[in-house]
Amino acid sequence: MSRLLIVVDRAKDWAPYYPSEDVLTFDQYLHFTAPVSARVRVINLCQSARYLSQGYYCSLLAEARGHNVVPSVTTLNDLSRKGLFSLELEELESSVIEWLEASGAAVKPGEDDRGATHKVRIRTYFGQTEHPDLKPVARVLFDRFPSPILEVVFRKRRKTWQIESMKPASPADLDEKEQDAFAAALDRFSSIVWRKARSRRRYRFDLAMLVNPDEQLPPSDSDALACFEKAGKKLGINVERITKRDYMRLPEYDGLFIRETTAIDHHTYRFARKAEAEGMVVIDDPVSILRCTNKVYLADLLKNNRIPTPKTLILSKEQKDSASQVMEQIGFPAVVKIPDGAFSRGVLRAENETELRDALKTLFRQSALVLAQEYFYTEYDWRIGVLGGRAIFACKYYMVKDHWQIYQHGANQQVDSGGFETLPTYEVPRNVIQAALNSTRLIGNGLYGVDIKQAGNRVAVIEVNDNPNIDGDVEDRFLGGELYTLVMQEFLSRMEEKRRR
Repeated sequence: MSRLLIVVDRAKDWAPYYPSEDVLTFDQYLHFTAPVSARVRVINLCQSARYLSQGYYCSLLAEARGHNVVPSVTTLNDLSRKGLFSLELEELESSVIEWLEASGAAVKPGEDDRGATHKVRIRTYFGQTEHPDLKPVARVLFDRFPSPILEVVFRKRRKTWQIESMKPASPADLDEKEQDAFAAALDRFSSIVWRKARSRRRYRFDLAMLVNPDEQLPPSDSDALACFEKAGKKLGINVERITKRDYMRLPEYDGLFIRETTAIDHHTYRFARKAEAEGMVVIDDPVSILRCTNKVYLADLLKNNRIPTPKTLILSKEQKDSASQVMEQIGFPAVVKIPDGAFSRGVLRAENETELRDALKTLFRQSALVLAQEYFYTEYDWRIGVLGGRAIFACKYYMVKDHWQIYQHGANQQVDSGGFETLPTYEVPRNVIQAALNSTRLIGNGLYGVDIKQAGNRVAVIEVNDNPNIDGDVEDRFLGGELYTLVMQEFLSRMEEKRRR
């Protein structure tokens, strides 16, 4: 379990809020001790953040004790260096600029404003602000300079808005309205409800499950997410859904389970990196995301390790003879795809030279490299789920009727999918299982979905996915709740091992 501590200079600084055993004065924190295995999160609300002040020492002591603290010493040091945050704001959303313009000091009629200075002062609370138009700015500043309460002064000099100053603030600096905004932001920021006492069942571990409620094709549907939560509780794991807004809350947990489609240039990868840096158990880990989400890397990795795949070429945008190379070495039909496509997106089939050149032209607009593969027709693709080096589920995903892929993307973001069949792993051909295990060993020791084509004795690995679909009544149709228990047991054993170490 993790524990949240809120540190203030004096007890009276917390007087406007509900009392809590998690609120300590600086002197109390100075003498605070916690079990070595405990995960402690500290929110430093001391009034002064100057070098060698109580606020500075609070963050310094927290880091020395292995506690995760906001703001960190690095953040305090960065906020003291004006050069790091004197940012040009010309590229901000127009609504932000309009709000600053409307809120800035007006120039008197007839006055020459070339030398005039317009200033706007705001406060943000854990990346939140009372002004809706400034939410993008508040979020960016919190991501770069994580601080519970941040006072920001914007200045317009001539025609350009800049950040003139930023400094941490404490609850003692807030008026009644600001106190309400701060309390609401802290409620959202932390999973611990400190404003009202309540009895909570204690779990051995806390697991964050990253989801996107608005994702059209998520790796797990709501039924499956509920099953993960249920399986975790049976094993003493509190599984809590989080979203991309909860980035700074990660250290409250012992593990991170990503149930959102991953990509390198994406918050899912940043979450994985941060969780790994915090010493958490992570699935999908950042190395697996890096290796699986780019098909160019994966194709080269599988080829160099003699894993059977369809014949594949890596084509460069600068190649003038790329189409000719495909025709000579692969022939027709040929499949061309961008390196980071998912759910059959960014994948085209060419039946002749004209279609091939059109497909390459289209995809080279999106990527400097494109993959070309032989078209290996099968009625279905195998999907073998692998966790911790062993196969845990097997599905046949059938092609959409009158289409060559298991997904067909239509107009208005409509997506059709073919049928499926879920089997016990012991009924899957041995060479299919072995190909799946051999390919995932090259990636890591996480949770993977290996797509494989099989025709007679020929087996070809199409790709390895780092966050495979696990949906209710699909991948779990054979094992039922046991599938979710297997995943939670893997987290449990890894978190126990980390705690022992």
